[in-house]
Amino acid sequence: MVKKKIILFGNGQMAETAHVYIEHDSAFTVIAFCVDKVRLSSNTYRGLPLVAFEDVCNIYPPENFEMFIPISAKDSNTQRESKFHAAKAMGYKLVSYVSSKAMVGPETTIGENCFVFEANVIQPFASIGDNTILWSGNHVGHHSSIGDHCFLASHVVISGRVTVGNNCYFGVNSTVRDGITIAPYCTIGAGALIMRDTEKFQVYMGLPGKRVPQKSDEVDLI
Repeated sequence: MVKKKIILFGNGQMAETAHVYIEHDSAFTVIAFCVDKVRLSSNTYRGLPLVAFEDVCNIYPPENFEMFIPISAKDSNTQRESKFHAAKAMGYKLVSYVSSKAMVGPETTIGENCFVFEANVIQPFASIGDNTILWSGNHVGHHSSIGDHCFLASHVVISGRVTVGNNCYFGVNSTVRDGITIAPYCTIGAGALIMRDTEKFQVYMGLPGKRVPQKSDEVDLI
């Protein structure tokens, strides 16, 4: 099988992790890495070329190469969102990686530049938006929708018929009851149980989940 050639953004732990998954469990092969020019301190990474993001389309044109951007959830996922739109503006098609060990039901949809790790369960009629990361072991229930630019840490339970807005973050072992709407830019703390609809830009923690005074752009990931 001839693998599709892609450029991978980053030279840190997220990029390193993505590289391993892609090379061992996908139809893609990474032929180079790219980072912002201000972070370019070497011309190689993991034995492959490392180039400036600002120059990447001249070296690896989007007519011949695709791209994958696995950036963390920092700043309500806005750093990853910004690079997603910048790469799209350059003309790149952004690929998604879905682990062969994930259980993806029929009649589901998964957007561009998604990173779906092993042991995720995505039930029928669920949808995952663009540029969203599902770390290992999550459950996304039937008829639920996850917005763009979201991040689910491990063992998150999104029950059936849940709507999650864009740029949300869910900490480890958090749970959302069925039929709930999670507003955009919400941070759901580790272990929180969400029983009611949430409000935009808010942080929720505890059992049951309660809003805390800080806004989602004022706290570290929890």
